[in-house]
Amino acid sequence: MRIIVMFNLKPGVDQGAYEQWAKSTDIPGVRALSSVADFQVYRANGVLGTAANAPFAYFETIDITDMGAFGVDVASEAVQKVAAEFQQFADNPQFVLTEAL
Repeated sequence: MRIIVMFNLKPGVDQGAYEQWAKSTDIPGVRALSSVADFQVYRANGVLGTAANAPFAYFETIDITDMGAFGVDVASEAVQKVAAEFQQFADNPQFVLTEAL
């Protein structure tokens, strides 16, 4: 299973501060979870073939090996601390559950 997270930063949040936090805390923390095979964070650069801005500034992909184990992992105090920090940056993040065809 892959979770795709789409979000913009909250008004007033410094992009550099968020990206530094993502690199130093979020990415290594999520990648260390035993239920996660891979975790990537992407910054949107635009919409292909147009000059339009992307509807979301950031996208994350979380590749889950076992959803039950992931539920246990994310309930831990350490992950809850990181999740609370993420909520300080992200404005209404959308977590979409996906599966390969």
